[in-house]
Amino acid sequence: MTLHATLRREWAADLTPQQLYDLLRLRVDIFVVEQKCPYPELDGRDLEPSTRHFWLAGDDGRVLAVLRLLEERDGSFRVGRVCTAADARGNGLSGRLMEAAVAEIGSAPSVLDAQVAVKSFYARFGYVTEGEEFLEDGIPHVVMRRNG
Repeated sequence: MTLHATLRREWAADLTPQQLYDLLRLRVDIFVVEQKCPYPELDGRDLEPSTRHFWLAGDDGRVLAVLRLLEERDGSFRVGRVCTAADARGNGLSGRLMEAAVAEIGSAPSVLDAQVAVKSFYARFGYVTEGEEFLEDGIPHVVMRRNG
C-alpha cells in the first residue's frame, strides 16, 4: 500500500510557527531521541533567509518526512536533516524529498554529510563520496558531493 503524502516547500521566512515546530519536532524525534544523539539540532540555520524547507505531509497534515536545503554564500547548496517518521518509512518519502531538492539545486554544486548506512541512497541522486569516513555523534558519516 502506498502512503499518500503532499509535498510542501517553503522559504524559512514563510513558515508558520506551527509548521516550523512540526518540522523541528520530527527532526528531534529521529536524530536526537531515536538515534540517541544529544547534539544541537537547532543550529541557527533554519531561519536564514536563503534556507528552504521541504516536507511531506499526510492527509491529516502530520509531517511524515523532512529535508532542509541551505544555500551557502558561494552559491553552492547543503542538503541536510533528511528524515522520515518511523511509521512512514518504506514508502519512498525521502526519495521524493531528494528529487525535489535536486530539482531546486539544478546544476549548482551541493554537498551533504551522509550516514554511511544510507550513502547508496544519496548516490542514486548523483552524490559521490568525498574523503574518509568520520564519526559524528557516534555514527559513521561520509561527505558526499554532487557537481550538477
